[in-house]
Amino acid sequence: MINNDSARSVVAGGVGEYIARCPKDVQAKLEHVRSAIREVVPDAIETVSYFDMPGYCYQGYNYNGMFVWFSYKPPYIRLHVRPPVIQDHEAELKEYARTKAILSFPQDAVVPTGLIKKLTRASLKVMKDSAE
Repeated sequence: MINNDSARSVVAGGVGEYIARCPKDVQAKLEHVRSAIREVVPDAIETVSYFDMPGYCYQGYNYNGMFVWFSYKPPYIRLHVRPPVIQDHEAELKEYARTKAILSFPQDAVVPTGLIKKLTRASLKVMKDSAE
């Protein structure tokens, strides 16, 4: 189902600048998250126009086609996904701080690439399934 906010155009870019504004000690980890997402959705539009944080979209879906974001909010590197992705994977996420749509990794811990890829795929599926 497409709604009115899908009609807004997405401006690509800005992710490198977002990462560059973050503290030096987390920049490599943010690049790691970015790379993991890009491996799953290499053709998605990468933007910083939604919630003023890096996000990925395929236009033509609700919420302007946005389905995964990442951010830095001390002391966490965060992955934002569409609900109910966090709830659907709650058992394997119990060691992490989380909300309905945000998974937080301590900035001094290893960022789990496989988990980021898995949750990115799940969030993309939630978005696509909502269009049916």
